[in-house]
Amino acid sequence: MSTKIQAVVLGAAGYVGGELLRLIATHPNMQLAAAVSESRAGDAIGDCFPHLSATFGGMTFVSHSGWPNAMGKDSNVALFSAAPHGASAAIIKTSLEAAEKSKLTVHVVDSSADFRYPSQADFESVYGIEHGAPELIEKFNCAVPEHVVAASTPHIAHPGCFATAVLLAAVPLLSGGFSDGELFVTGVTGSTGSGRKPQPGTHHPERHSNLYAYKALTHRHTPEIVRLAAAASGYETRINFVPHSGPYARGIYVTVQAKTNRKLSQEDLRNIYYDAYADAPFVEVVDGMPKLKNVVASNNCHLGVAASGDTVVVTSAIDNLVKGAAGGAMQWMNRLWELPETTGLLAPAPSWT
Repeated sequence: MSTKIQAVVLGAAGYVGGELLRLIATHPNMQLAAAVSESRAGDAIGDCFPHLSATFGGMTFVSHSGWPNAMGKDSNVALFSAAPHGASAAIIKTSLEAAEKSKLTVHVVDSSADFRYPSQADFESVYGIEHGAPELIEKFNCAVPEHVVAASTPHIAHPGCFATAVLLAAVPLLSGGFSDGELFVTGVTGSTGSGRKPQPGTHHPERHSNLYAYKALTHRHTPEIVRLAAAASGYETRINFVPHSGPYARGIYVTVQAKTNRKLSQEDLRNIYYDAYADAPFVEVVDGMPKLKNVVASNNCHLGVAASGDTVVVTSAIDNLVKGAAGGAMQWMNRLWELPETTGLLAPAPSWT
């Protein structure tokens, strides 16, 4: 595109918001028009994110009511929401109403859970709160980009970081009808997955040199994974999910175990995944098992497979803030604006972090 797309980030002062700002800074087709944060309005972006101070100079955060004033008439707007679950929907609704008044063309990618479910009742049953904009649900679709050819709605809800890692590992196995219908999933996440506000479980002395499971078999992302796995594969499955808190800041490492309804060799299993992701630029099936440091700070997903008789193991490594949130959101936004989906996302992982 010859004209820059104006990028707006809602909830820009959190970890996912900061990652979106970082990705926008080097995106050749986007320029940051507004970093929106009600709590930090008027503060310099660099005061909140010192690593971005040279990039965004004297730019400050703006309030929710202030960002449409930064747009010219008839602008194209990439509206990213990194607002919290339960708050994002209402903020997006207000933003879209303001954009319509200003005659802006807008695509939204929401990183919260607010539009991940196809109905108000589904969302409210999982999160136990009232949906902030049920009339907008039909305008959103939810999926990882690798599992659909194109967007069918003007706006997208990006799956959660755990869901992204699990779905990339599980869907090829399910799509081929190889699973017996039940998956056992263990996932380890870094502390940034719990957001910027300190909590007992994310406080560094609790996480450092420590590893522990939480919400075993009851994690609220499990229904999301089950629904999206069925939508992508055409097969219903039972997910037995045990998440863990890891002693690091960034990354998710997932292990999926399953019984198959026929014997698969190691080569058979690798070929299933090679074929499934042959046209997926950010997914790589590696030799052996993936290592987290090889994907952290990138939009890449590394998969590893193992097979023995009727038992298979698939491991998945992603960065929770990039592929699991901001990077996946940018990948979707590129598609919505008919840009190559890799645009602005090809920076390699720094590895020795």
